[in-house]
Amino acid sequence: MSRPYAEVIGDPIVQSKSPVIHGFWLDQLGLDAEYRKTLVTADDLPAYFAQRRGDPDWRGCNITMPHKLAALDHVDDRGDVRNGIGAINTVFRAEDGTPVGTNTDAGGFYAPLAGFDFTGKPVTVVGAGGAARAILFALARMQVGPVTLLNRNVLKAGVLLSSFGLKGQALPLSSAISPDTALLVNASTLGMAGQPPLKIDIDPIQDDAVVYDIVYAPLETPLLTAARARGLETVDGLEMLIGQAALAFELFFGAEPPRDRDDTLRDLLIA
Repeated sequence: MSRPYAEVIGDPIVQSKSPVIHGFWLDQLGLDAEYRKTLVTADDLPAYFAQRRGDPDWRGCNITMPHKLAALDHVDDRGDVRNGIGAINTVFRAEDGTPVGTNTDAGGFYAPLAGFDFTGKPVTVVGAGGAARAILFALARMQVGPVTLLNRNVLKAGVLLSSFGLKGQALPLSSAISPDTALLVNASTLGMAGQPPLKIDIDPIQDDAVVYDIVYAPLETPLLTAARARGLETVDGLEMLIGQAALAFELFFGAEPPRDRDDTLRDLLIA
């Protein structure tokens, strides 16, 4: 007998921790549903969505690299995400069966920063990919001060800053961090297992700065290790991962996940 399911798609996909998160919540709530991981290549993306449209058990999917932009071409964009964030990380099945794209990364990124006030304060962001789009979207709504975007392709970074109405500058990846930086965010895959390291010197930044690394494999990145050695406030990649997953879970299964058990979930993810 079939049962409702959601999944995470990407290429590669083996590293995804989303099945652990959603599986934990499904078990805790006693819901008769499942969450899978599915390898989908760029060439297979159109066929994937065409097939899932006809599957009544499919509740949606999370989207990881490299499909966050391309997937927009295969789903409904009822919230005009294309002209907002410009990338999606979640697709849910609407009541009429239509796959609808949205982005829960922005909310997931913001959640652990809700207790801080970065209004008018300088921010440095590394990377200009799909995750960076959601982060810049959130930063614009947080009314932060000037944003310095470090990226290999400076022109692309400059266009991205402008598209979100953020004041600041785009600089090469090798540029030194401004001492005025109040929030440093690694929004790239640099430092992730299997990816090049993130070579960045955080010594110049102020003692009350916050360092946020969205990489979660490994969880303890060299950037976070260096920040903690400085005594700086840090936010690791699991914070954003769990936060964005919680928003997606409710869209998929119509139930609010038990966030009071996050400590247990984190232990599972770290094990």
